[in-house]
Amino acid sequence: MIELFEIRVIPNASKNELLKTATGYKARLSASPIEGKANEALIALLSRELKIPKSYIEIIKGFKNKNKTIKINREI
Repeated sequence: MIELFEIRVIPNASKNELLKTATGYKARLSASPIEGKANEALIALLSRELKIPKSYIEIIKGFKNKNKTIKINREI
């Protein structure tokens, strides 16, 4: 099963957390957006919250943007 969803990332937050909003999802990350650290932290957060391996999660759009499209492939 493949799922796609949009998520808004807020780097340099005080703690890592995943929030459901009226318009979608928001991830607050303590990592900075330098050298892809926020992207790595996002994948780790989603893996922990969704209880799936990191290898199932892929950022397919928005690598250098706060708005990202995430693909979760549970068929691997």
